[in-house]
Amino acid sequence: MKTQKFQTGRVTLVAFSHFIHDVYTSFLAPLLPLIIEKLSLTLTQAGLLSTVMQIPALLNPFIGLFADNKGLARWLVILTPTVTAIFMSLILSASSYYVLLVLLFLAGISVAAYHVPTPVLVAKYSGDRKGRGMSIFMTGGESARTVGPMFAVAAVSFLGADHFYVVMGFAMLTSVLLYFTLEKEEQKTSIKRNGSLKAAFHEIKHVLIPLSGILSVRSFMHASMGVFLTVFVERETGSLWLGGAALALYEGFGVAGVLCAGTFSDWLGRQRVLFWVLMVAPFAILVFVFSTGILKIIMLAITGFTVLSTTPVMLAIIQENAKLNPSAANGLFMMVSFAARSIAVVLAGIIGDVAGLENMFIVSALIGFGAIPFLLKLDH
Repeated sequence: MKTQKFQTGRVTLVAFSHFIHDVYTSFLAPLLPLIIEKLSLTLTQAGLLSTVMQIPALLNPFIGLFADNKGLARWLVILTPTVTAIFMSLILSASSYYVLLVLLFLAGISVAAYHVPTPVLVAKYSGDRKGRGMSIFMTGGESARTVGPMFAVAAVSFLGADHFYVVMGFAMLTSVLLYFTLEKEEQKTSIKRNGSLKAAFHEIKHVLIPLSGILSVRSFMHASMGVFLTVFVERETGSLWLGGAALALYEGFGVAGVLCAGTFSDWLGRQRVLFWVLMVAPFAILVFVFSTGILKIIMLAITGFTVLSTTPVMLAIIQENAKLNPSAANGLFMMVSFAARSIAVVLAGIIGDVAGLENMFIVSALIGFGAIPFLLKLDH
């Protein structure tokens, strides 16, 4: 695609598919208190659930390479929302912890197959405004994680755990819609038919290495808030609804963050935007833990805005530096991102079991400050 014009319709269409897909991937956190109670899980076991779902991310570079060489982005975008929805809609029907692990692992494979090629399509449709394109794309995902928790809680309240699987129908309808509306020429978006992972790594290593450091330390903040916030609020208030509302507020301001950060980075520079959000996020978490009332709500909102806003900026950096192997390069980035977060979730769960959830948030925030040295080494 040689044009540099921003193709609003196509970017929005892919972002919509991101929204539908990620509504289902957001089910685990709000339903975690019910799963913990049903299967009598420890926090460490609960943290492992997210990790198992992230394990297929190790395949991301290979999925990206395959998408580059075969041009399968269109079919992955069409099919994976339904595949992910099937497994995520069955998690409350799992008869044992091990069945639940299998469901989440299979869902994780579908999640990986979706998230690797789609940012490449967005980058191509965004022309010179890749930050804006990534912000719109990520807004779809973050909007899903805002709507998803409340949708999941409402669905289980009205349908019951035994019939929760009915919600998978929305994804199936979406896949049909995408099949008839997503341009077939997207099958030809591959720009390199014989790429390699080695070539992709060498092409982006000057930005991937420092970004990996940022992802590793940011993942503790991301994991603690995204996975254990509902459990923390539910244990403090005794209300699953308040837990879901807190996660929805966090994700809602995350939507604003991702929508602003990528666009602002087009104007102000990627590193400058990353610096401010990475500095503010740990402070906001610490104040959230130690405050009460309206201040606690405000800090939760600021945390969502800053912690979640870094992804579109980093995706834009990767795509600006990956000219020959864009999907494979994005696969490498996504592998690091998911692996870092999955490890952080388990470690955060262990800290929560040993020292309590409040101390888990404090430790995650302190680790978060470690992102700044890596940012200073970013050569973009």
